Amino acid sequence: MFIRILLITTVAGLALSGCKSRTTGHASLGGATNAPPIRGAVLPSAALRRASPAIIRTASLSSPYRLDSGDRLRVTVFGQSNLSRSYSVDGSGFISMPLIGAVKARRATTFELERRIATALKRKYVKDPKVTVEVETNRPFFILGEVDNAGQFPYVAGMTVETAVAIAGGYTPRAKKRNFQIARQINGSTMIRTVPPNAIVQPGDTITVKERFF
Repeated sequence: MFIRILLITTVAGLALSGCKSRTTGHASLGGATNAPPIRGAVLPSAALRRASPAIIRTASLSSPYRLDSGDRLRVTVFGQSNLSRSYSVDGSGFISMPLIGAVKARRATTFELERRIATALKRKYVKDPKVTVEVETNRPFFILGEVDNAGQFPYVAGMTVETAVAIAGGYTPRAKKRNFQIARQINGSTMIRTVPPNAIVQPGDTITVKERFF
């Protein structure tokens, strides 16, 4: 009889211990006792693999600014006044500098271009070059579709889609005004995203204002 009571007491204690452990695990996820198992909530890599292309494109649009044709740059090489001047990125994506000739700028950040110029100078001409690159004038943006004056316009820092529409003369009567498309070159690929009117425009973007059908 004593052994039977001991067995019943032990089993009951183990069951209560298991319930307590499960309840504590759920509470750590916000206090809900019916929360899903922890293993279903901590798989970031799997979540990323299941992410839709639209989410991936949205993340890509926030990449660092990459230089391209039409940008005008101010390059300063300290102690080298003959090299320190403004350079335009040509149609092939290069700037042409004295001594070192053509340096590829397309798809580079300003920091990457600084390193390229310094490396080229260090090979033959300057022992320890100190180089800075700044964007003096951004390449233009383009706006198409239902605006009064579609075309190419100078970029204005911090501009939004609404600002771009105003620069292009405003909407036509049939313009869709709630969302727009922005096409942007990122690492050699064109990313297209649907954006609201207050979305920030970057140099080289192509904005499309669509026609509404009602």
